[in-house]
Amino acid sequence: MTVGADELLDEVLAQVRSCRFCVTNPRGKPLPHEPRPVIQGRTGARIAVCGQAPGIRVHRSGVPFSDPSGDRLREWMGVTPKEFYDEDRIAIVPMGFCFPGVDAHGSDLPPRQECAPLWRARVFAALPDLVLLLVIGSHAMGWHLAGIPQRSMTETVSAWAEILGRPDVVPSVLPLPHPSWRNSGWLKTNPWFEADVLPVLKDRVRELLR
Repeated sequence: MTVGADELLDEVLAQVRSCRFCVTNPRGKPLPHEPRPVIQGRTGARIAVCGQAPGIRVHRSGVPFSDPSGDRLREWMGVTPKEFYDEDRIAIVPMGFCFPGVDAHGSDLPPRQECAPLWRARVFAALPDLVLLLVIGSHAMGWHLAGIPQRSMTETVSAWAEILGRPDVVPSVLPLPHPSWRNSGWLKTNPWFEADVLPVLKDRVRELLR
């Protein structure tokens, strides 16, 4: 019997949500707490939000972007929480599915190295209708723009129009800075982002959600 698209995605998501590879077969030190993978999506989703990894609030809630960063991201996208959490329309696939813990200074660690090689190709193969990836932060940019010469985060975001228009990048990719409130200073020194990028982001999202 041929497995349908919905069943295939259900199987992949179930395996992701039960994954403990960063504890049982870690690269380096194991995850310092019980895994709680966070992911969202259905086969009809046309937009995927590809961020870094859940923060502590999302780890506790199990709901992606249920924090101030999520509030800002939804504002950038011009969507309501109801639209954002409609998994038939928007998938959320971070580079690392679990909160990675914090460093000695209290900052979130980078996404776990185990997640992307294990799951990323399988997850995206099971999301056939994606048209646009919102790629947030340097780790996600490095993965999804691997065929493009690497630049700093600011240089990559400033090249958004070039990247979004590349016919060899499918689905289309729109690079974004992390919506963390810690990046408020970056937004102030780079006003072109809100002036030039956000109107295009809102228009493209609205078009795909219709």
